[in-house]
Amino acid sequence: MFEIITNNSQKTQELAERLAQEAASIKRNDQKDKKAVVVGLVGDLGAGKTTFVQGFARALGVAEKVLSPTFLIAKCFPLESKNQKVKKNHFKCLYHIDGYRLKDHKDLLATGFEEILNNEESIVLIEWADRFKKLLPQNTIWVVFDWLGEEKRKVSIQNTAP
Repeated sequence: MFEIITNNSQKTQELAERLAQEAASIKRNDQKDKKAVVVGLVGDLGAGKTTFVQGFARALGVAEKVLSPTFLIAKCFPLESKNQKVKKNHFKCLYHIDGYRLKDHKDLLATGFEEILNNEESIVLIEWADRFKKLLPQNTIWVVFDWLGEEKRKVSIQNTAP
């Protein structure tokens, strides 16, 4: 587990950019493990999840403004290699999923989540991921946000579900 305190949204986004570099370098070699890279985001409302996604997306070359897809539930941001800060990236789509309004696993599956998960050319960032632990792969990267003050957050990155 890795923990860091971020003192403002810019620092949270910088941390996300570093994690994007790491996540983008993951190449699944085992045929049965050729699935999307999944980052599960956990934290209360206003904890910094969407801010984190913005920094992550920027590192992967997403020029579009990233907003929480609460009413869309899931949004795909196409990744074009020429715009990316992260080089040697084989991913084609960054999915941003907001599970806040979803009642249960069935609602998440209704978004086409299984197909998204089975696409090795996708990186998936899912907010409120702790609600859907059963559906997420064992190798999910977990990012947990704890609110410490107006702008201050404790961010924990771990390989086990919180």
